[in-house]
Amino acid sequence: MFRSAQHDNVPSVVSPRVINIEDLRRAAKRRLPRVVFDYIDGGAEDEQTLRANCHAFEGVTFRPRCAVATPACELSVSVLGASLSMPLILAPVGSSRLMYPRGEEAAAGAAGAAGIAYALSTLSGCRLEDVAAKSKGPLWYQLYLVGGRDCALSAIERAKAAGFSVLVVTIDTAVSGMRERDLRNGVKELLSGNLASMLPFVSQLLIKPRWLAGFLTDGGLMKFPNVVIPEKGPMLYADVTAALEHSVVTWDDLEWIRQAWGGPIVIKGIHTEDDARRAVNAGADGLVVSNHGGRQLDSVAPTLRILPEVVASVGDQIEVLLDGGIRRGSDIVKALCLGARAVMVGRAYAYGLGAAGGAGVARAIEILRADLVRTLKLLGCPSIAELDRSYIDVPAGWPAA
Repeated sequence: MFRSAQHDNVPSVVSPRVINIEDLRRAAKRRLPRVVFDYIDGGAEDEQTLRANCHAFEGVTFRPRCAVATPACELSVSVLGASLSMPLILAPVGSSRLMYPRGEEAAAGAAGAAGIAYALSTLSGCRLEDVAAKSKGPLWYQLYLVGGRDCALSAIERAKAAGFSVLVVTIDTAVSGMRERDLRNGVKELLSGNLASMLPFVSQLLIKPRWLAGFLTDGGLMKFPNVVIPEKGPMLYADVTAALEHSVVTWDDLEWIRQAWGGPIVIKGIHTEDDARRAVNAGADGLVVSNHGGRQLDSVAPTLRILPEVVASVGDQIEVLLDGGIRRGSDIVKALCLGARAVMVGRAYAYGLGAAGGAGVARAIEILRADLVRTLKLLGCPSIAELDRSYIDVPAGWPAA
């Protein structure tokens, strides 16, 4: 059921070979070159926030209602006007095409088949129109201002025309984070085009021949077809880091972005109650409590720890989502108990994509769905709509709801 025949002989991702997200992580590590796997797996600097995002869930414990029959559990939820089969959205993951041929199309297709939303990164290797054609579910477009305002306006118009329903504006990338794994793996040298500089790092690609064959068949190193520079064409992969440093999103930018889009807008990268209130005041329809998966500023608090502060500050004025550290369906339940309407996952499905393409993404979604149902039944809760803080205990010192 979850085998894929395109481009390379991908491993089976069915049980008992793969029973959780960590199994998909290990499968991705086996298939991908180190430089690509560490791009997914790594974080900024000492990776304290990367680890803390996951560990925060361990500190929250459940308070189940026992001797309660829950023959069926209701998982569906409405997020920004769209009905989702479960409170899960696939977060924007840049350069997914490096992980698997036509990676963004594969992930969007798996999300649509599962009845959940998929958010496409500006820094996608596939045209947004091609991604839209592969999905039957809700599509969100994540916006960076790389390439300048005119370039962003063009992408917004294309996204509207292609049927994307929500615009996600990421605000925590004033510069790229210090991702030390990328430096050690020779990302800069591999992108330089200088053979002498590339040579010490090429072996990590050559020892993964199945991945390499798929990568070359898919066109090799991609450009960014949704960042079209006037008179130059799609942005080159090697140019993106410098471009990010000259394309900071400010609160003032949200006015023209909102006018150009004309639909629901989500602000991604909220760390504090102050920024949450600014998102409300800027007219956003949703926000994502996010630290970019620990890939930007290290030593910020884990998102689950910040969630109650944000929820308390905005009430029901805006829909609150969360990402960061989610590896199990029980993590989703904990986030919902603390006030999130739904969650976004990045690495959890990217591991699946790197392991087995669309089949791996579908398996990641299936794992999280099964986890979610099992957790609700063991809690004695028939519906995600009934989850609240009474189902959990939080560590001392966490903010009140």
